[in-house]
Amino acid sequence: MIRQLFSSTVFLALTVGFTSCHGQEKTNASKDSNTSTPGPTVIRTFKAAALAPDFDTTLVSQYIRSIFQDSKGNLWFGTIGEGVVRYDAHLLDGHEKTLTYFSNPNGFYNTSVYAINEDPNGNLWFGTDQGVYKYDGKTFRNYNQKDGLSHIDISRKSILVDKSGAIWVGTHGGVFRYNPSADSSGGQSFSLYEELPPINVAGIMEDQTGNIWFASSDKGVYRYGAHQPNLKRKTITHIAEKELLGENYAGGLAQDKAGNMWFTMKNGICKYDPSAELKPGGIPFTEYTPKDGLGGTEFWGIYIEQSGIIWVTARGSTTRFDPSLNKTDPKAFTVFTPMDGPSCCVQSMYQDRSGNMWWGTGQGLYRFDGKHFYQVKQRGPW
Repeated sequence: MIRQLFSSTVFLALTVGFTSCHGQEKTNASKDSNTSTPGPTVIRTFKAAALAPDFDTTLVSQYIRSIFQDSKGNLWFGTIGEGVVRYDAHLLDGHEKTLTYFSNPNGFYNTSVYAINEDPNGNLWFGTDQGVYKYDGKTFRNYNQKDGLSHIDISRKSILVDKSGAIWVGTHGGVFRYNPSADSSGGQSFSLYEELPPINVAGIMEDQTGNIWFASSDKGVYRYGAHQPNLKRKTITHIAEKELLGENYAGGLAQDKAGNMWFTMKNGICKYDPSAELKPGGIPFTEYTPKDGLGGTEFWGIYIEQSGIIWVTARGSTTRFDPSLNKTDPKAFTVFTPMDGPSCCVQSMYQDRSGNMWWGTGQGLYRFDGKHFYQVKQRGPW
């Protein structure tokens, strides 16, 4: 079913702010399906205007848990209970930009979507509380327990397509890898990566040199790769509290252009300089807490812009941090509170290829224009 709504456009801009939510995914019983469905059901399609109409109170979705831009320029928003939403941002030259809500006969519409990524063949992968879904542009395919995913609750930001094309999936009970050969031959498509313990995964990313990082919610960080750049043998390195990583909590992962890794911890954030490990007396870890200028408590999310600016979400506020400035500089930290915007739960952050920053919250979708946060409704302002 397709339903289209049209209306006139009038500008509406709201200045708003946010905080972050963690701990998040629920575990539901898996749907008894691991085959392709006839195709996605388009729940509704809206004409997305450049400006928002008067009195438009319709959110893209109340809870937006993941954001991703595909190779075609489309933006995808993973929701709680409304499936996945696609914004056709690349349609220009008089063509209608559309906001499309996808569902699926096997229950995709009722799932929560926590992670989105794309493989080299253009397939989109969605991590949900009902396992993994693959979308080839025509049909959705669900992978669950029968496909080797003994845990189907996929963690936030926990689908990685690495540089080689391998697909890693993080759950509350460990890390799984996708086997395309087994999938095509009817075997189990996913297998537990047994080199890692059964950690509660809080994020997966690949760094500039090809190391893969796994953040856990209570056991620190694991790195899969060569310990030194000139070594070819890859090993698992555990970086935890005994190596000075705060309280073993690492809810967020990011890497800056200098190669430093950044982790969120319960009481702040931590910068990890891998090169310092190779220097006698080197100190690889630097912590930043509210005493240094971060706002809020219970730190969960971290995102580094292309410019190097670091965004940190926490309970009660979100901080814009310029690491090029000394932390004693009053301009280094800019704290946004509920008075600046949405007071509930930043759940995802993303920068698109045009440099626009997007925030998914418990109050819908937001963008930042360099000074203010404004809410994006179904018809805009996009």
